[in-house]
Amino acid sequence: MAGNAMVCGFCSVGCSLDVNVKDGVAVSLKPTKDYPVNLGMACPKGWEALTPLRAPDRATTPLVRVNRGGPLEPVDWPTALDAMVSRFKAVQAEHGPEAAAFISTGQIASEEMALLGAVAKFGMGMVHGDGNTRQCMATAVVAYKESFGFDAPPYTYGDLEESDVIVLWGANPCIAHPILWERICRNPHHPEVIVVDPRVTETAAAATQHYPLLPKSDLTLLYGLAHLLIAWGAVDKEFVARSTDGFEGFAAHVEAFTPERVSAATGLPVDALELMADTIASGKRVSFWWTMGVNQSHEGVRVAQAIIGLALLTGNVGRPGTGANSITGQCNAMGSRLWSNTTNLFGGRAFTDRDARAEVSEILGIEESCIPDRMSLAYDQIVEGIRDGKIKALWVIATNTAHSWIDQRDLVDLLGRLDVLVVQDLYPTTETAQLADIVLPAAGWGEKEGTFINSERRYGRIRRVVRAPGQALADFSIFKLVADAWGCGDMFEEWSSPEAVFGILQRLSAGRPCDITGIEGYGHLDAAGGIQWPCLPAPGTRVLRTAPVAAGGGPCPAGEPEPGDPPTDSVGSAPDRERRLFEDGRFFHPDGRARFVWEEPRPVAEPTSEEFPFILLTGRGSSSQWHTQTRTSKSAILRTLYPEKPYVEISPADASALGVVADEWVVLSSARGEMEARAYVTPTVAPGQVFVPMHYARTNQLTKSSIDPYSRQPSYKSAAVGVRRVAESRRYS
Repeated sequence: MAGNAMVCGFCSVGCSLDVNVKDGVAVSLKPTKDYPVNLGMACPKGWEALTPLRAPDRATTPLVRVNRGGPLEPVDWPTALDAMVSRFKAVQAEHGPEAAAFISTGQIASEEMALLGAVAKFGMGMVHGDGNTRQCMATAVVAYKESFGFDAPPYTYGDLEESDVIVLWGANPCIAHPILWERICRNPHHPEVIVVDPRVTETAAAATQHYPLLPKSDLTLLYGLAHLLIAWGAVDKEFVARSTDGFEGFAAHVEAFTPERVSAATGLPVDALELMADTIASGKRVSFWWTMGVNQSHEGVRVAQAIIGLALLTGNVGRPGTGANSITGQCNAMGSRLWSNTTNLFGGRAFTDRDARAEVSEILGIEESCIPDRMSLAYDQIVEGIRDGKIKALWVIATNTAHSWIDQRDLVDLLGRLDVLVVQDLYPTTETAQLADIVLPAAGWGEKEGTFINSERRYGRIRRVVRAPGQALADFSIFKLVADAWGCGDMFEEWSSPEAVFGILQRLSAGRPCDITGIEGYGHLDAAGGIQWPCLPAPGTRVLRTAPVAAGGGPCPAGEPEPGDPPTDSVGSAPDRERRLFEDGRFFHPDGRARFVWEEPRPVAEPTSEEFPFILLTGRGSSSQWHTQTRTSKSAILRTLYPEKPYVEISPADASALGVVADEWVVLSSARGEMEARAYVTPTVAPGQVFVPMHYARTNQLTKSSIDPYSRQPSYKSAAVGVRRVAESRRYS
């Protein structure tokens, strides 16, 4: 029996699991004892990571719907590929190349993402392709780019154990990221743990301070805190003067956010606001952490930048136990952000930048004319493109759009209008695959090779420890077959294997903030316990770069290099196990300064009304559920750890007013649809609010298509709904 360590395929924490293989079969697993992320721990999903691979409804052969409205029928790979290519080419011939698009994912390997983005955009002529990371991380990406000059989460998980004040904003790590909560519990400094969340979440209940603000009043609260900190003189003036730009304008903006104004908008007493501000001001190592409660908002980018603003004005950046730290959602959302070639050209470049296109053209040895010179439509714009008749063909990879997208009924209707829908997934039974014209059977985690990048920028390995069932293939192999069938396979001859593509990504990263030219292949990642970017070559090592590192481009203790000098990095071939960015106070903007960014708060798109008097909150239900439950529902063990049927949390006061008793079925309704759920009467939600886990199939029939204008990320956290009782005869069986 042999052990194989690899990164888990569920959330973004990036835990390592040792998989035991006997006679070619993966038989069991356990958390890797000394991996710097999870330190021998695993959440329920991690322990059950192998189970989804054994599910009886795995996709084992390609499927094609020969007749519109007819059933999906099994075919061989050449037939499926011919059907896909001929239908996509027919759409492009009639409606133009922009009529075909793809929706990618944060669930596949970085090397697969890069190959897909290259094949689709450089080979097949697509302009438009986005990923489901738009649903979770786009807000953080835009906030970091504008504030820091690059999409650069600055932290290491070790900061959770170094802080004396930890601020969790719209985050519930007890449920969503349990291993990170465990690391908070290991903190030897007895930190103040502040939770900002409308609900009394599991994390809020365990915190030292909880601030149950009114939903979507976050931006006002943050500006109010900044107002107090500045008024009290709790500003790191030296850091602000040396390392930031725009502070004077920011300070002038927050002058209007007096404690009285903020209290009225947030529902928090003035003394509570002052306590929170005082706790932050008194901390010597304050770290700010946020997740979907911030990102999934109609003004999430500005909220994230206001959090960044608090870290900047107090000087809590670049030191142990500090930072403005976005915790990612999916296992490889960071890989998607850097390498999927969707809304960013490889390595955080811009498609609109002529020099960037020329650089990528030279690195890859392809004609510059093959690279789109404009940005892709975002996910919501691709959806609207279907409505407008501009998008006629769609390729969906490793995501369950028909379940997870906002305003679900509308989305399902739109998918039905496509000339062709191709779904590439592990299961033909997902809501999206059931709508497809062509289903391509894909291998899953544990059945293929590559790398994931976790929330703290750490590259970690995934590996093939078991064979995929039937004719299912690794996504990498499918993309190669599509390229060959399209007639552009020669363009990707060098892209021969995942490890070969990793080498290509290294070349594409050279000289950029995400430089990984110091990683010496997959074996180096295995030996080092994963490696955080940037990782530059050790002094004297041959450099693969094409341009000098931008100022502040990573930890370079030997001093900032002069333009054109080879980079130096203390990481080299023996990287430290945990590293943070901006220790030198230099950021990725040309002037080396971080930016304060601000804007007046805006009202939500859908306020409550007489018909819909409740605010709907959504989020993670339990640590044993994952997104649309496509995989976690395959585990009998995990299914015992969460309610099978949908439930809604409702306050005792509201339940009494409605005549609803505990465990009774109720109908939740919005302007878009209805769903039934069991009433869980609990003080964890405030009067006027209800909470439904996002995992259940009908939850997104209620959510509203409200989009942040800068990140194009949907707001899943606020919609107006009504609640009414269900007659006995209409209850679920």
